[in-house]
Amino acid sequence: MKEIPQNTKAYKKTDVFDERTVPKALLKEHSTKTNVWGKIVILEGRLIYSIPSTNEQFELTASNFGVVEPEVKHLVKPLGKVKFYVEFYK
Repeated sequence: MKEIPQNTKAYKKTDVFDERTVPKALLKEHSTKTNVWGKIVILEGRLIYSIPSTNEQFELTASNFGVVEPEVKHLVKPLGKVKFYVEFYK
């Protein structure tokens, strides 16, 4: 998984989602805009972060966040109970 470039700054974050409130759009392939990175932060539980174009899957936990590259299609899948949010950088 890539790292968020050090020259970027956080500029917004989503509400906290759980397995029931996660937006349906996040469960399907989607991407960030040009030059926008994402950080998937898990507060409780586990989440699968998938990047179909590279056949990569990562299990995210409170100690293992996910990095979303600009314009790279990805999706998430809760593994049971989970609480998480996404922080955006540019």
